[in-house]
Amino acid sequence: MKKSLIDADGEVQELSDDFFERAKRGRPPLPDGFKKRRVNLMLDTDVVKELQRRDNASAFVNALLREKLRL
Repeated sequence: MKKSLIDADGEVQELSDDFFERAKRGRPPLPDGFKKRRVNLMLDTDVVKELQRRDNASAFVNALLREKLRL
């Protein structure tokens, strides 16, 4: 089990040279069942404008498609 970098007071401990030698950039890859796939779609201009107004258009479209496809 990895040693926690947060002490009993909730403070992050000082990071050692050993930490930085073992550190890896980025997050670990997602399992296959959780990976997203990029797709290209041709959408009408008014639909694109509406999607661009949303904070997370991808999540919104995913939710709509899941509902309509009954997934």
